[in-house]
Amino acid sequence: MSFSFRLDATDGAARTGVISTPRGEIRTPAFMPVGTAATVKAMLPESVRATGADILLGNTYHLMLRPGASRVARLGGLHRFMNWDRPILTDSGGFQVMSLASLRKLTEEGVTFASHIDGSRHLLSPESSMEIQRLLGADIVMAFDECPALPATEAEVAASTRLSMRWAQRSRDAFGDRPGHALFGIMQGGVTRELREESAAALNGIGFDGYAIGGLAVGEGQEAMFGVLDYAPGLLPENRPRYLMGVGKPDDIVGAVERGVDMMDCVLPSRSGRTGQAWTRRGQVNLRNARHADDSRPLDETCTCPACRGYSRAYLHHVTRAGEIIASMLTTWHNLHYYQELMAGLREAIAGRRLGEFVAEFHALRAEGDISPL
Repeated sequence: MSFSFRLDATDGAARTGVISTPRGEIRTPAFMPVGTAATVKAMLPESVRATGADILLGNTYHLMLRPGASRVARLGGLHRFMNWDRPILTDSGGFQVMSLASLRKLTEEGVTFASHIDGSRHLLSPESSMEIQRLLGADIVMAFDECPALPATEAEVAASTRLSMRWAQRSRDAFGDRPGHALFGIMQGGVTRELREESAAALNGIGFDGYAIGGLAVGEGQEAMFGVLDYAPGLLPENRPRYLMGVGKPDDIVGAVERGVDMMDCVLPSRSGRTGQAWTRRGQVNLRNARHADDSRPLDETCTCPACRGYSRAYLHHVTRAGEIIASMLTTWHNLHYYQELMAGLREAIAGRRLGEFVAEFHALRAEGDISPL
């Protein structure tokens, strides 16, 4: 089977459809849990699947450093290595080089950097990123790009964007012809429309299996992000998936879907789960708060995840305050379940052309806030 995208329904700019891969279908809009180092923290792969996830995200930068892409390949590839038999998308590593690595030196060839783990020196280029992702066996591979740290001048963003477009062509050339695997290009351009248009035109000219919108959710704020998303998805081919990288909070996700985004990823639900922060229909709940200590009710009375079916707020508060491992397990499971439930609701609403009603109810519940303790 080859990689393909089928658009099933629209409601305004919002879309729902199916990405088909040899390892299974991905229902869109889709949220991808992040398994940076070949694991979604505090979760078994089958537990992640049970939440409704169709695809996971892994990371080139982290996996090239530890355990090493060649080792993963010798052990049967990333799917076998981490016991996940469904699609995997790997980030190219460009963002992590910018945000984590030290002593980085940027040239036309690529980025030379020192590992944040042991200080060892490495070169990551479009060609080496494609090779690492090939060794990992990712179903969806991301082009290597450069994401400038904010704040940055428009001239700096322009230079970075044009470099990323040259790297996009090199990524396309290095990726080659790999039936059943897909390569996504990444639009850059900051919050400047002219640069976004220039970037989209370059990517469209190269031709990719899908297109990502990069360089957002990096500190510009939701209003600025939505300002870009009001036009950016429409610059990309209608018959290809559109992926917003690194987003986000539930209201970010809803707003992005309203504007035509098909795929998203974020560490937030799992990272929040490890710090006692639960995401619910009524907003965020801090399980460390003393008001939960005697509350016998579930975290969310409508949720069917294991944390809500079998445990009280009082118990979750106790194990969170005590630092027990089960606190991270249960709260992460709940958060991922909530995110996938939100995506399922968005897909159903778009298919029924009632997205406006769904979004209004979403915001109304969040405005009411978490239910008061008994």
